[in-house]
Amino acid sequence: MSYLTALHLEREPFSTSPDPFFFYRSKEHYTALNRLEIAIRLRRGLSLILGDVGTGKTTLSRALLQAFDGEDDFIFHMILDPAFRSEYQFLTHLTKLFGISPFFRSTIDHREAIEKYLFRKCVEEKKTVVLIIDEGQKLMQSHLEILRTLLNYETNEYKLLQLVIFAQIELLPRIKRVRNFMDRISLKYMLNPLDEQETGKFIEFRLRQAGYSGERSLLSADAVKKVHEYTQGYPRQIALLCHNAMQQLIAGEHEMVTCALIEKIIEQEERWG
Repeated sequence: MSYLTALHLEREPFSTSPDPFFFYRSKEHYTALNRLEIAIRLRRGLSLILGDVGTGKTTLSRALLQAFDGEDDFIFHMILDPAFRSEYQFLTHLTKLFGISPFFRSTIDHREAIEKYLFRKCVEEKKTVVLIIDEGQKLMQSHLEILRTLLNYETNEYKLLQLVIFAQIELLPRIKRVRNFMDRISLKYMLNPLDEQETGKFIEFRLRQAGYSGERSLLSADAVKKVHEYTQGYPRQIALLCHNAMQQLIAGEHEMVTCALIEKIIEQEERWG
């Protein structure tokens, strides 16, 4: 029997897909989302969100998109994997992403076309153009130089391009090597893992969002403590461990996920190295 059926859940609560419906607004995630929205609405230019693998950067990016849902004055573009081999390939991708045609042969032509596009959309049509880059740690030095150039396009009042980069911490020293890049960052924010209390709230939030309506929690306090201890509060790891716990809960006909059950799952996982 599926644990979704057994627990009367409507959706998978512990998927690791970046579904904004399951975006848990921890204190840090809520602050990051709120500050990002303000920076974009004020057209401040560059925002940088850093965090380790599994801290919820990608889900945060989807929640950001959702925050502007239905607002026609904002045009969002997203790059999910900026692993481009060259400066020219990166610029070609940007012009296609922005819907600019025709095909251009030189990097200068691409840059001029992007500048004209941004001026037309932002100044003449009064729109706000936002480029979100996920997995920003894959950006090469030459790509960062291009982005620095694009951030130079501005009116007297605001930047023409609103750029949001979500990246692992390893991007930071690379950014520091690009001349004048750091002073262009209007918002810098570091996402940290959840503490023990928020780990419990994260788990409960996910279950309730998925349709769980029981009066009692499905995890004991000791189980939550063990989950936090093992995952160190990383949302992706919490979700993976809790998914396995829900399966074990039903398969073993337990009434509640206990610390002993979590320890058993951890032991099984560690056998796989």
